[in-house]
Amino acid sequence: MIDKVRKLFGLSSRKTGKKLIVSVEKLESRVALLENGRLEEYSVERKTSRNIVGSVYKGKVKNIEMGLKAMFVDIGFEKNAFLHFWDAIPAALDSGIEEIDRRGSKRPRKRITVKDIPSIYPVGSDVIVQVTKGPIGTKGPRVTTNLSFAGRYLVLMPFSDRSGISRKIENQKERERLRKIVRELEIPDGVGVIIRTVGEGQRARYFVRDLRFLLDQWAQVEQLIRAEPAPCRLFEEPDLVGRTVRDFLTEEIDEVLCDDRGSMERMIDMIGQISRRARNRVHHYDGAMPIFETYGVQKQIDDAFHRQVWLKCGGYIVIDETEALVAIDVNTGRNKGGRDVEKTILQTNLDAADEIARQLRLRNIGGLIIADFIDMKSRKDQQAVFSLMKERLNRDKAKTHVLPISQLGLMEMTRQRAQESLSDTIYENCPYCGGRGVVKTSMTTSVELHRTLNTVMRKYQENIHDIRVILNPGVLKRLKEEDEELLVELERRYASRLTFRGDPTFHHEKFIITDANTGAELHA
Repeated sequence: MIDKVRKLFGLSSRKTGKKLIVSVEKLESRVALLENGRLEEYSVERKTSRNIVGSVYKGKVKNIEMGLKAMFVDIGFEKNAFLHFWDAIPAALDSGIEEIDRRGSKRPRKRITVKDIPSIYPVGSDVIVQVTKGPIGTKGPRVTTNLSFAGRYLVLMPFSDRSGISRKIENQKERERLRKIVRELEIPDGVGVIIRTVGEGQRARYFVRDLRFLLDQWAQVEQLIRAEPAPCRLFEEPDLVGRTVRDFLTEEIDEVLCDDRGSMERMIDMIGQISRRARNRVHHYDGAMPIFETYGVQKQIDDAFHRQVWLKCGGYIVIDETEALVAIDVNTGRNKGGRDVEKTILQTNLDAADEIARQLRLRNIGGLIIADFIDMKSRKDQQAVFSLMKERLNRDKAKTHVLPISQLGLMEMTRQRAQESLSDTIYENCPYCGGRGVVKTSMTTSVELHRTLNTVMRKYQENIHDIRVILNPGVLKRLKEEDEELLVELERRYASRLTFRGDPTFHHEKFIITDANTGAELHA
């Protein structure tokens, strides 16, 4: 089925050229992954707000909430970290790996249950935790005791004796080869490893070198655990440039361009520890134009982050982020097609599925996502769109889960939310509209003003007969052109005089009613 989708969608199965564009400035660093000139991944890190996901802390249990089955841990932040009982059980969660016993058989171990947690971590006790989700909105970070340290090809789990291979590696012969490598690694007792997806096809010596590096890293953390009092940070995830080298720089990357010489040299040093040949792919950019402008990245960023995103077929999608979920609507737009309406709808939905998967990565959208595709009568067409969406989501580094299109034409999916979305990082609520995205019309404000004036003039009719109103010029224009007779009627009814003054600094919905003689504000 997916081959047919590729043919219909004009996709090629061969690998395409990829470039990493790295921009390092005083206040922020940005990394863009281009595939044939198209922006596929985008990351931003501000100097004042480093990403703490993956960092390890020695914390102190502050309180236990049995109703929530959770405890709150002080790790040195303004808000205490949230530790669910289930996340406090070492290796209790399915990590998305196939478990491998190094000696060919499973070793029995004592099972720790949720009921045991309060006695293991009483209030005031120290606990070693790792951040799995950064602070989002008013919520503090979420943490786990299931520590893991990511290397280039391996993930080290110091509190687990499980080892395995990423399930994204599907070739069975390759899995058998990697299983053999895992069993031959000199892994200390009580420690587990996972072979990452990027480890597919790599030589055994790379895993040996990666394991040695990770064990040295864990040894340093163990020293700090014994020496430092809680709360304190024991290990910090690399910055954006370091994570880029570790997670993005695969064999598929043809070239890396960085506009900061110091960061470029640091990248070359880091890459040299992995592959000396790969160092030749990193180059310094010193052009007169900003690097993101030269390679067309900035324009793609500006286009991609609109609420309405156009598709190459002429259709478009509309993305709305809410508190509970992200709603995505698919429309045919300018893509009216020809006589074959069903083919036009299918093409639009396929384009939309491709763009939705891309937008989730670009915007770092997480949580529950609902995509409303254009209704398709053919179950075969629905399956084609679903298959393409699954394929596109497979390249996402965040965990995703997607369900087939429902009878209502909706596709439900979830995406791991480890930190705030990119829009939350870049934007803040508009002080003018209060984050609503809309303001009241001039007519609505005029109605509210008339209502308030009627109450104020009745209240003060015995003492005040000269009233001034200060308001936005746009609303004042409406009063003069369309509502003047109503104002004259108010003056006659209460034997008062109304004067108006426009102030361009006033919010469109704001007005002040004052005594024209004293300037005192009058309230309804």
